[in-house]
Amino acid sequence: MKQRFAAALVAASGFLLSSPLLAAEVNRDVADDDILDASAPKVEERVLGNGLKVIVKRDDRAPIVTSQVWYKVGSSYEHGGVTGVSHALEHMMFKGTERLAPGEFSRIIAENGGDENAFTGRDYTAYFQTLAADRLEVALELEADRMRNLALPADEFAKEIEVVKEERRLRTDDDPEALAFEQFNATAYAASPYRNPIIGWPSDLDVMNIETLRDWYRMWYRPNNATLVVVGDVEPPEVFALAEQHFGPIEAGPALQPRPRKEPEQRGEKRLVVEAPAKEPYLLIGWKTPSLTDAEQPWEPYALEMLVSVLDAGSSSRFSRELVREQRLAAAVSASYNAFNRLSGMLLIDGTPAKGVSVKALEQAILAQLERLKSELVTEQELARIRSQLIANKVYERDSVFYQAMLLGQLETVGLGWELLDQIVERLSAVTPEQIQAVAQRYLTTDNRTVALLEPQPLDSGPSVSASPESGPPATEAQASESLERQSFNAAAGSAAMAMIGETQDVR
Repeated sequence: MKQRFAAALVAASGFLLSSPLLAAEVNRDVADDDILDASAPKVEERVLGNGLKVIVKRDDRAPIVTSQVWYKVGSSYEHGGVTGVSHALEHMMFKGTERLAPGEFSRIIAENGGDENAFTGRDYTAYFQTLAADRLEVALELEADRMRNLALPADEFAKEIEVVKEERRLRTDDDPEALAFEQFNATAYAASPYRNPIIGWPSDLDVMNIETLRDWYRMWYRPNNATLVVVGDVEPPEVFALAEQHFGPIEAGPALQPRPRKEPEQRGEKRLVVEAPAKEPYLLIGWKTPSLTDAEQPWEPYALEMLVSVLDAGSSSRFSRELVREQRLAAAVSASYNAFNRLSGMLLIDGTPAKGVSVKALEQAILAQLERLKSELVTEQELARIRSQLIANKVYERDSVFYQAMLLGQLETVGLGWELLDQIVERLSAVTPEQIQAVAQRYLTTDNRTVALLEPQPLDSGPSVSASPESGPPATEAQASESLERQSFNAAAGSAAMAMIGETQDVR
């Protein structure tokens, strides 16, 4: 993703399904029926003969349109030896097709007054353009062309893979918290593909070649593995006609179903220490939790979202009020959980101790907050505050055609269906204090916990990783066969929303 959009997308994706409660606190009563009314524009869907799903939502408040193509492939689809291939291919999607030279795609969009970019996540890869509404066909024609006609020139790949390696060095290897998060994932997950970084392990990037990307492209970039989302000042029948014109002739590929890799039950706490040049220590704690796609009880993920919001959703939440301002144990502390992953994930808490406070003291204070959730019911006042935030976020959602499209695309691509979007607020609002207590007691246990500590080293020394005796050997590249996901976590932390963006995503 180009740097001029990186900050905006991280902010947007942090406000996606992984964080629907990130908005400023609302201190007034809001009538649900007045805001979440039936007057909102409806979403229309059509599936082309080749399997491409087209989702359209009309929003005529401004003469613009956002077009997004979502592919059901991301780092969680990758196997050992090719980690990072989805992200590398995303880079190469801008390096020319059989009829367009490298960079021509971006030039045409810019000439038409639009912006374009892309992002790779664990569960998806997506490409988007925002233009004047009367230029929609330009974007659709270009996207259809590169869906099946990508050139993938070897000379361009040789340059671009070096860009990816440098991106990894900048965003992971030279960022101590990102490095800690990468090692945390590799240790916490035993089998889940979420243990691998989106950008890939260095050893895999070193041996990646253009044929690997070509095979990946041919396998996953098919209309029956994609969703086109269009939101803006458009008429749905016209969008469907344009989609049929430009995407309809593309042949469908074979039905694809990634092999399931279910995470086994964790049977004891894992701890690791990451030693890296840094100015201050950093604590990261995670517990394995279900998502909506695999929860035994459908209400549990919503209860986990609300639990996180009790801890960290605004200045009146428990972490901010008690650990930062009152007890002054944390310089910063955040919580995050995403119910909308394709696979089971983790509830995460990270923090930096206040000056003069030990990491151990901060960890004990965090765990004491969780024990309180297990032993005491959340107050109705706290839940009322969070429900008000939910309603407010539903209003803010309608302010951006890009954000609306992101929500629809993410839900559809992870397998939950875009129809869930209008039910999320209601289901979160229905969560009871007893349900929050129940998920705290079930999932926030010692045996289900992984703890990582970043131990600062002098700034001129190199990084290393060690593990405590009970955690076994340190995770290595050979054993692992996001950093930027960690950045997504921090962007979404303090909320309970998506991922988008996922929610968020690696950047080109």
